[in-house]
Amino acid sequence: MASKGPFFGVNRVGGPIVQLTESLVDPVAQLVSLFGLMVWYGEDQYNYYIILGILLFSLSFPGKSLIQRTLRGTFLDVLLSWAGVVTLLLFFGWATGLYRLFPSQVIVGLLWMTPLLQLAGHLLLRLILPALVAGSHPKRSVIVGCNELGRHLAAEIDRHPLLGIRMLGYFDDRNAERLDVDAQLIKGDFADVAEFARRNAIEIIYLAVPMASQPRIVSLLDSLADTTASVYFVPDVFVTELVQARMDAVGRVPVLAVCDTPFAGLNGMIKRATDIVLSLLILTLIAPLLLLVATMVRLDSPGAVIFKQRRYGLDGKEIIVYKFRSMSVCEDGPLVAQACRGDPRVTRTGAVLRKTSLDELPQFFNVLQGRMSIVGPRPHAVAHNETYRKLIKGYMVRHKVKPGITGWAQVNGYRGETQTLDKMEGRVAFDLEYLRNWSLKLDLYIIFRTVALVFKDAGAY
Repeated sequence: MASKGPFFGVNRVGGPIVQLTESLVDPVAQLVSLFGLMVWYGEDQYNYYIILGILLFSLSFPGKSLIQRTLRGTFLDVLLSWAGVVTLLLFFGWATGLYRLFPSQVIVGLLWMTPLLQLAGHLLLRLILPALVAGSHPKRSVIVGCNELGRHLAAEIDRHPLLGIRMLGYFDDRNAERLDVDAQLIKGDFADVAEFARRNAIEIIYLAVPMASQPRIVSLLDSLADTTASVYFVPDVFVTELVQARMDAVGRVPVLAVCDTPFAGLNGMIKRATDIVLSLLILTLIAPLLLLVATMVRLDSPGAVIFKQRRYGLDGKEIIVYKFRSMSVCEDGPLVAQACRGDPRVTRTGAVLRKTSLDELPQFFNVLQGRMSIVGPRPHAVAHNETYRKLIKGYMVRHKVKPGITGWAQVNGYRGETQTLDKMEGRVAFDLEYLRNWSLKLDLYIIFRTVALVFKDAGAY
């Protein structure tokens, strides 16, 4: 279901030269496309192209690390990244009139040629990088602590050979017979680490020892002070689901965030600005449709056009959510039955609205109010929240962000009724995965997927 993301963001692989090369793939591909088109069409206004080149480079550097992504993920990431750059360039060009200085064939060529060159660059790097890493000196490492955490770390090192790390073995004070690994991988106990590191030129030592062993850790660190190895402490926090885990500080005291919102600081400003711009644009475009749907709801059955229901919003606080009324009743009490296939409460117009998700359109006004976001975990009725928070571990963590009109769970098959507990658990798992891996590109991808799914998804009724 939902997979745990990297602990402190996406690590780049290889050494500094490899990392620099990877960060230059996208900006260099964009510059090659731009100046290649300039030469091809015989343009001589170099100043304008230099200005545009500087804009492209500043918007795309450093490029994202995609070497460990799947081919499909790389393709989508490149397209979404380029779509974001193009959107900013179009806005800048329209605001300044700079677009008039470039021939239409150059602009069109830039739109389709650039992502192709970016994809080619990433795929080429994927072919040559293993040879570069293999030809370099892999960093020799050991893990202190042959426990579940240590074995998990070793598996991650083995799973990502492009990290350029070679794990030689474990150190543990317990007998090798008690440890769930090959006995040949046990190099000794804690007292042997420093001597082994000096004798075998160990460059990295990972301490996967529980905090309960603090005296042993202090003693071990004292002995390692006589080596040249880099020492990393691996915190034992993988026993729980990490959400936006990162290092932070309170004054000069370091703290470890285990569960936090992805929309702190600048990310929150970006998310809010995107919500306002997109919701205003969408409401302007769909205004005639809103009037049509309101008329259909009014003529089909007696009652209010807009259905208001209490939901849990950011930080679990109650909010009022708007929907076009799709049922003959407006239930908002301690017990609310989810709509199911053939539900007699659903009106004729309501059936169409729910099938196409048109009943959700008034929630763009909730977005403007700041109660909701365009993308986020779908809000459930208060009655459902009170039920499921007692049954599903981590259920309330999904309220670390504003609820959304659409979400990662909805585009992965969890739209509509969740008849069983395991289906609700699946929805919550995808919601938490969204919190762990949020990016603006992921939001855009979910919006595109939602548009594609609305008219063919049989999951809503």
